Amino acid sequence: MTRPLLAAGREIRAVLRAETETHRHLRERIAAVAALTVVVDLVCAVLVFAFERHAAGTDVKSIGSALFFSSTQLLTVSSSMTNPLTTAGRVLDVLMEVYAITVVASLAGMFGAFFHRRSDERRGAAGEAPG
Repeated sequence: MTRPLLAAGREIRAVLRAETETHRHLRERIAAVAALTVVVDLVCAVLVFAFERHAAGTDVKSIGSALFFSSTQLLTVSSSMTNPLTTAGRVLDVLMEVYAITVVASLAGMFGAFFHRRSDERRGAAGEAPG
């Protein structure tokens, strides 16, 4: 049980240090997605606040509550806040969910490509023909 955990820890350190081209590639892609998501979150929070703040019965009463709402939507986590009440807010909500699903799928692809390349690297280091 500890052997796989140690191996995973070594790979994480290698990604953080960009020890190989494969590790650097994964680190750069994750950093780009994270930075873009922070920007998307902030823009969506401002838009949610602008669209929803005057709607009767809304839970979005401040920029902080708008940021909470947009963050939970992008994390695909449900919150106790009511759904958007305005048409613009609802459209934005759907777009945020589409973005979140796209990011999750992209991350799955990034990790799949990473593991495939690492397997090829290990085979090459062991003198086997890459598969």
